[in-house]
Amino acid sequence: MSRIAAISRLGQQVWLDNLSRQLLESGELARWIADDAIAGVTSNPAIFYKAIRTDAAYAEALGKLKSSPLEAELRFEALALPDVQGACDLFLPLYEQSGGNAGFVSFEVSPTLAADTAGTLAAARRLWAEIGRPNAMIKIPATPAGLGAITAAIADGINVNVTLIFSPGQLADVQQAYRAGIEQRFAAGLPVDRIASVASVFISRLDSLIDPKLPAELQGRTAIAMARQAYADWQDLPALPGQARQQMLLWASTSSKNPNYRDVLYVEQLIGAGTVNTVPDATLAAFRDHGEALATLADDSEGTAHQLAAIAALGHDLDVIGEELQTAGLKQFDEAFAKLLDLVR
Repeated sequence: MSRIAAISRLGQQVWLDNLSRQLLESGELARWIADDAIAGVTSNPAIFYKAIRTDAAYAEALGKLKSSPLEAELRFEALALPDVQGACDLFLPLYEQSGGNAGFVSFEVSPTLAADTAGTLAAARRLWAEIGRPNAMIKIPATPAGLGAITAAIADGINVNVTLIFSPGQLADVQQAYRAGIEQRFAAGLPVDRIASVASVFISRLDSLIDPKLPAELQGRTAIAMARQAYADWQDLPALPGQARQQMLLWASTSSKNPNYRDVLYVEQLIGAGTVNTVPDATLAAFRDHGEALATLADDSEGTAHQLAAIAALGHDLDVIGEELQTAGLKQFDEAFAKLLDLVR
């Protein structure tokens, strides 16, 4: 059995953090689904910027679009949404076999809308309708403005991938926004049992920021401890009405940024049933080669408590750090989106 597929036997889904026309047309994504049990795909502006800039499969369509009257954002969507639809179709058998629990493909609203609740909701509704697939997920950032859009989108019956979560406080706000959307939809007499959502908690960037401020014995442990505490808390969330599903935890940014750390550290240490890990190609290849699939997410509760207490005692507030990281993440996505639109102008 593939080392990656072995993770699925432990109840965790592995999603690919990449999407391009070449992955679809070459059959590579289909092979990874068959061989490695890849159970979904995530995308973002940086991923599509790289794909459109380097993948020759876009060249002909891009040339035609540049002479069209469409504005730049719609030109980008005209290139990217067929790939999202194609990936959704590829994952549709898994989506159906899993009862709507796996096989999702995520596409993000414009990062320029991060402070605009109404604009984010309008974009989510438009993209959901245009993609037209039950296993699509619309990515919305966990900003204060995004939270209201998340609630309204869930109440509309739109699957949502909430991105750019960096702290316990942000995660709690996202979980409440999801619950509010489910409760509104249920109160309106609408079905809630097939609504799907993930809360994407970013991992490695936390260690990259906080490690230089910590003694050596505490380095490389904070993000794992935060995720493990989030998992313990998630298991105690109260039930939702109408057989609605709990919002799944998704571990994002799980490539090791520190070359001194094991390259599959944030995959191996965060394997747990009912969760998702979205993994870039290089980390996927590394795990395929030498990763160890063991259920680790619920391990070492005492160590988790010790790590979180130790960093708090040193004066580090994860919620304050999370705000800094989210701001930086939004800036990174804004810059990638601007470069992406320049490509299609």
